[in-house]
Amino acid sequence: MKHLVFTVTNDLTYDQRMQRICNSLATPEFKVVLIGRALKNSVPLTSQKFGQKRIRCLFNSGVLFYCEYNFRLFCMLLFIKMDAVCAIDLDTILPCLFASGIRNKKRIYDAHELFTEQKEIVTRPFIHKVWLAIERFTVPKFTHGYTVNQFIVEELKRRYRVDYSIVKNLPVYKKASAPITSLRPPPFIIYQGAVNEGRSFETLIPAMKQVDAQLIIYGQGNFFNQAKQLISDHQLEDKIILKGYLTPDLLKQITPSARIAVTIFEQTGLNQYYSLSNRFFDYVMAGVPQVCVNFPEYKAVNDIYTIAFMIDDVQIGTIAAALNRLLNDKALHEQLCQNCVIASKTLNWENEEKKLISFYNNLLLK
Repeated sequence: MKHLVFTVTNDLTYDQRMQRICNSLATPEFKVVLIGRALKNSVPLTSQKFGQKRIRCLFNSGVLFYCEYNFRLFCMLLFIKMDAVCAIDLDTILPCLFASGIRNKKRIYDAHELFTEQKEIVTRPFIHKVWLAIERFTVPKFTHGYTVNQFIVEELKRRYRVDYSIVKNLPVYKKASAPITSLRPPPFIIYQGAVNEGRSFETLIPAMKQVDAQLIIYGQGNFFNQAKQLISDHQLEDKIILKGYLTPDLLKQITPSARIAVTIFEQTGLNQYYSLSNRFFDYVMAGVPQVCVNFPEYKAVNDIYTIAFMIDDVQIGTIAAALNRLLNDKALHEQLCQNCVIASKTLNWENEEKKLISFYNNLLLK
């Protein structure tokens, strides 16, 4: 049995992606441990097929948090039993590099986004310079890795001459339990995922003034307080509800009851423009049509399955018009619902996990 260790900086309870990955790899061939962060409001971990460890820090944000967390993670990785360690994004890559080097263990980079091209990084020159230096120092030393789309594969190959595999962020297949209908109540709009910079909340929130439905936002992030202030500034407290984090199981129960979903990004930084987010596929699995920005990776999927109403920009008027179109055009809404059901039979984790398992089998078992 090979021992695999995965490292993140977030709370394990709400990380659907890592739960999928770790559950798929927790087989007789692999013993899996996921290491994450403990926060003051963290709920007890639920039992999983894989091991879970939390690191509690004195600092919870900024440079001091990253320094403390990476030091504690490095110390843990020096002594935990492992045959390979996988860094999820750049924010845990340094301790994985140093610990794997000292212990002569295999290391993998899970580049599920182009970290240095996020809006909150590219718009801060000094922060961008620091993360880019970390990327340049570490990624060439991670010859094994995977990411979510072809653009990131090509970009990392161009920058660092690494050749990574593709494993998309697809949800576990769930057959629709009730007929899909555009008449299902209540008529609310859902956003699920990180409430971060670059997700167009500055225009989505005021757009809701023109939409006769409620927007419910499930998630937290670095733009959460600003989103709350925007809602207050526009006097939309009764129309836009911030729910914060929800456990994956509960979120999967709620999402199918939404009338419309939202996947939009600003075109600031390559990470947004070439993204392929979890929520995009989660909405498809739930059978919920979505308003989605017409960026390359989303367009490529929609050209095949037609599961979203695509928009070319994220201006207030554009977003409002798209949401109203899906609210009022019952025939279009119904067709997109049915297309989601058809697409979910292909765009699911049961198909995608085969690539992940093959990657680790080839790396560690052959």
